[in-house]
Amino acid sequence: MRLCEKLEKKESGILLYGLTPPKKKTSEEKVIEISKRQMAAVNSIGVDGLILYDIHDEKDRISEERPFPFLETIDPVIYSSKYMKDLEVPRIVYRCVGKYSEEELTKWMEDEARLDHHTVFVGAASRSQNVKLRLNEAYALYNSPENPLSLGGVCIPERHTTKENEHLRMIRKQEHGCKYFISQAVYNVEAAKNFLSDYYFYCTENDIEMVPIIFTISPCGSKKTLDFMKWLGINVSKWLENDILKAENTLEKSVEVCIENFEILWQYAKKKNIPIGCNVESISIRKSEIEASVDMAKAIKKIML
Repeated sequence: MRLCEKLEKKESGILLYGLTPPKKKTSEEKVIEISKRQMAAVNSIGVDGLILYDIHDEKDRISEERPFPFLETIDPVIYSSKYMKDLEVPRIVYRCVGKYSEEELTKWMEDEARLDHHTVFVGAASRSQNVKLRLNEAYALYNSPENPLSLGGVCIPERHTTKENEHLRMIRKQEHGCKYFISQAVYNVEAAKNFLSDYYFYCTENDIEMVPIIFTISPCGSKKTLDFMKWLGINVSKWLENDILKAENTLEKSVEVCIENFEILWQYAKKKNIPIGCNVESISIRKSEIEASVDMAKAIKKIML
């Protein structure tokens, strides 16, 4: 069953793999080498879809210095069509809508030659960020009868801990046309369960059909990677941070934690018939962390059988 069918039928068990295209300054030769390696990795897993992230500078969101300097990456649409065209896997292309004008976003959505038939719109990092297009404006552009794109949204379970309204944000995005959601990387399993519970009971009580929620998990092989995760807003409890960083093998411990966390969410959702899946990503360019993410995806695949 293809990704579009699984999303349309609101299936559980969707497995995705997420990656960020190489930096724009990377040489052509190196980009080709990276893309071949990534395609081989994705093919070895057997995923339902590939996520290609579109990133932007989030300095307006937080005052703390970014652990890794922001460097612009190759546009995910270009990377998908030019460098990964031989990969026979459905693509989900992220679009940080604030980077694009109304004309630019519309032109892309109307391009019938594209390889990507699924997209996730991402809004501004903060209300104060200077953008060309707001998320609601992008949704308005999307909602035309001729649009063949399958639209997804972002959800952040950790945000539910303080505001307790992440499920309501999702419902509003569903009303704008979102057919599925992909979370930020999850390390706080309690926050994710609380969010799932509120989404389930709100939908049940208001006769709203639940859509697939794809939980993202990401391995962490070093303190610097963990610091970057925390800078991105990923919530890691102090005890868990200690367990990971003080383990004999930090990377192995983080993989163990990620798999355990997802299995908890999988079993919880299964009892309530909430359609969930998993997106495995590596936010690091380190070979060991990328290899760990591939192994992790294979382990998750077995859990969801």
